[in-house]
Amino acid sequence: MASLTPDQRGRLWEWTKSIGLAVLLALGIRTAVVEAFVIPSGSMEPTLQIGDRVLGNKFWFWVADPHRRDIVIFSPPKGAELAAGALIKRVIAVEGDVVEIRDGEVLVNGQRMTEPYVKEQPLYFLPPTKVPPGMLFVLGDNRNASYDSHAWGFVPRSHLRAKAFARYWPLTRIGLLQ
Repeated sequence: MASLTPDQRGRLWEWTKSIGLAVLLALGIRTAVVEAFVIPSGSMEPTLQIGDRVLGNKFWFWVADPHRRDIVIFSPPKGAELAAGALIKRVIAVEGDVVEIRDGEVLVNGQRMTEPYVKEQPLYFLPPTKVPPGMLFVLGDNRNASYDSHAWGFVPRSHLRAKAFARYWPLTRIGLLQ
């Protein structure tokens, strides 16, 4: 193999630096800005289907508090360790709220939530429960087939990994999440 000329070595070095910078930027973006997640179960149907791929904004909660109806991705809290990997659910109540589930309706602070995204109304009961400081109450949109706060309790805000904001797969359903 012939040795490289100084000009070729310079170009090779520039290509190496460019590729290295691109890899570092990609890893930095994935680590701090946006991450892709795959939906593993039907707990968020009809909003998200098994196999859908969504993007999560990882820095959103550095600058904003979670709100009711946000779709969040989080690490399983104590009591939900049987769930593998990250979980994705909808925020129903935030710290200080009182959540209750009765007669197929979700009430927050005594007010019935309007939830057009729900697959079916819950068939279970939850007595009035106040969300503690630093915690969230989350439910899947497929209420009767979701392993969520009604089963294992609250999600510590520190467990939040991202706010889901867009579906990018399948291409026929690409778009922003509501």
